[in-house]
Amino acid sequence: MKNEPSITIICSLVDKASQNIKDHLLASDNWHQIKYPEVLKTSGICSIYESSGFRIVELDKHHIHSDGIDKKLHGYGFTSTLLIFASKHRSKDERRLLTTHFTGNTGTADYGGNPHKLAVTAPYAMRSILTNIKKLSENMDYEVSLEATHHGPSELITPSVYVEIGSTENQWVDPEPGRIIADAILSVEPNNCAQCPVALGFGGGHYAKRQSKLLFETNITFGHIFPDYQLEDVDINIVKQAIDKSNPDFVYFDRKSMSTRERNRIMDIVESLGMDILRESDIREMSGVSWQFFKQLYEKAMDICPNGNLKLTDRFKNKIQTMDFKDLSVEAAIIDENLLKEAEKNDKIHLNNFLQNQGIAYIENANGTLGNVILDINRNNVNTMANELVNECIILIKKNHEIEYSPEGNVLYIVKKRFNSELARELGVPDGPMFGKLAKGQPVTVNGKYIEPEMVYEIDRKSINLNTMIT
Repeated sequence: MKNEPSITIICSLVDKASQNIKDHLLASDNWHQIKYPEVLKTSGICSIYESSGFRIVELDKHHIHSDGIDKKLHGYGFTSTLLIFASKHRSKDERRLLTTHFTGNTGTADYGGNPHKLAVTAPYAMRSILTNIKKLSENMDYEVSLEATHHGPSELITPSVYVEIGSTENQWVDPEPGRIIADAILSVEPNNCAQCPVALGFGGGHYAKRQSKLLFETNITFGHIFPDYQLEDVDINIVKQAIDKSNPDFVYFDRKSMSTRERNRIMDIVESLGMDILRESDIREMSGVSWQFFKQLYEKAMDICPNGNLKLTDRFKNKIQTMDFKDLSVEAAIIDENLLKEAEKNDKIHLNNFLQNQGIAYIENANGTLGNVILDINRNNVNTMANELVNECIILIKKNHEIEYSPEGNVLYIVKKRFNSELARELGVPDGPMFGKLAKGQPVTVNGKYIEPEMVYEIDRKSINLNTMIT
């Protein structure tokens, strides 16, 4: 029985919220108390309970001072793949709050752990617990949120996560949040979202508002999160530790909360370590798509258009869902950007609707205009789709402009005619109403001389290359 449980829940005898959660854990399953070596009592252990898949280890001290507890337990046969710390949250604003977070110190170690040390995270378990808490507390007046990385313990070799009731004694002893957290812990599936991507977070407040919203609304989870007030302590050593102990797929910056100086400094560190940086819009576009394939798409798109935003149509997502990403290769088609600009001027809504109805990915520029890149998983498909997009652009341009086509070089000319008042005067046309008629394309007669509009127009031909480059 000793080696059966794989998840260890750490509770504290001196933490009222922890005792609340422990009581509900013991009431909800078939637990039995076991004997353990006397030597472990020197580590502050006062009781151990076991049930199928779980173990409760109760300490006589606060959790934050339990560095190395997993190693000590492991040495006596109490091994674990995951540690869950059931604890209290304290804050001056006294908000009713249920939270999860990871541990470690970017700077000094004022509340346990060691300075400049981070613990190993459990991103999938954290997501599982937090989303379960969110569902179970729907009818309660409690906020549910991530917290930024803070306090000890930091010296743990086993992935761990804190789960807390906040923020005053009234909440710590409230049976309902104790029951909800106990149920969420016992429902944890540490690998139930092993395919969901993991982000490293920078910026924002202590309660990681934007990161929490992304976790609840998209298919991602987070490792370590560093809020604004910690950023001055974040150096390359901390970032390397965070990568090593979170194993993230990409990095997310809460850009609006950060100073430009700090953002650029940390971005330089992150990029030097080879990590992708995704915006919130990128993360939301990824919904329904495996990270491994999205990464191929994203990197291809950014190679061509570094400041663009990748867009995936619903038809494209549906098309690739049944495919093995290992068998997919990303192909891109680049069309003349002037063609898109001219088409957008004529009917941007129509052009956007056209793209959304295709099974493709495409680029949107930072200013909201369409980029001149489309992507697909087949060279023939992307070439065909590019040609269809070119034809659609030509149709839109024809609505408001005269066009000419030159097969030599596959060039389209947009012909623009403008009334030239100087040419009209040279032909004897007086300023006034006749100018207006000629400008509107109507002929006039001056001193018996018939003057057609073409005689006083300047003709400008704007050339657009219709060739498509496949890359």
